[in-house]
Amino acid sequence: MTSPTMQRRLASTTNVLVRFWRSRPGRIGLIVLVVFGAMALAAPLLADRSGLDAVASRRAGAPQWGSPSTWWPLGTDHLRRSVWAQFVWGSRISLFVGLAATVVTIAVGTLVGVTAGFFGGRLDGVLMRVTEWFLVVPFLPLAIVLATVLGRSVWNIIFVIGVTSWPSTARLVRAQVLTVKQRLFVDRSRSLGASSAYIVRRHIMPNVSGLILANATLAVPISILTETTLSFLGLGDPQRASWGKMLNDAFFESAITRNAWWYFLPPGLGILVVVLAFTLIGQTLEQLADPRLADR
Repeated sequence: MTSPTMQRRLASTTNVLVRFWRSRPGRIGLIVLVVFGAMALAAPLLADRSGLDAVASRRAGAPQWGSPSTWWPLGTDHLRRSVWAQFVWGSRISLFVGLAATVVTIAVGTLVGVTAGFFGGRLDGVLMRVTEWFLVVPFLPLAIVLATVLGRSVWNIIFVIGVTSWPSTARLVRAQVLTVKQRLFVDRSRSLGASSAYIVRRHIMPNVSGLILANATLAVPISILTETTLSFLGLGDPQRASWGKMLNDAFFESAITRNAWWYFLPPGLGILVVVLAFTLIGQTLEQLADPRLADR
């Protein structure tokens, strides 16, 4: 037998899922995201990893700058590597970096926002001054400097994006916590002797979790675009294929002047479609969390 509390939570979750699926933008975004996620997970089945190796591609007889009509399905690049293999395996890195960096961003931002908003006082002042410092410093130059100093690897890129992207989340969460902690059920818990950890766990976090989830889905496209930008600037992992690295190679090998559209168009469209899908999902979740946004 489930408790009444569990039944209410289950009914609430079901209601949110039904409302989300009825929203056309959210439904389209979710379907697109599932397709790209399935492609990234099934990369070993969809594209042979040997297509990423220039030596193996040469042995296989792949032409240089081969068009899709001569080397199915997306042609080859200047090193005779399969563009399809780079696109499929690159989706893994781009999505993984975007999701992992968002986890770091949301974790740090939530921790700072909840701590500053709930405890207030001098601690709030110190944390907000640190947050404002990160907001004042230009985001992209700071990310470029950190990526250059730390080195070119996937984990360093995740760390750089996470460390430089959390301030907006912290301010958003802090504002919500300041509102929630003034409500009567929080005062009632304090009067009954509840500890700060209990209040944060049972009252504060459940009331800000919807906002955090909506903000997370909107932070993923920013992380993906940042990874693409850093890889395009040559600061990504040189040993791993990613959509940003494909655009970097296409730019420096003059794929546009060669009219090799099959090299730069797939990663560009992939980034555009995935970012749009996450944005649609995030906007739908924001409307579910605050129905007043649906009228705008």
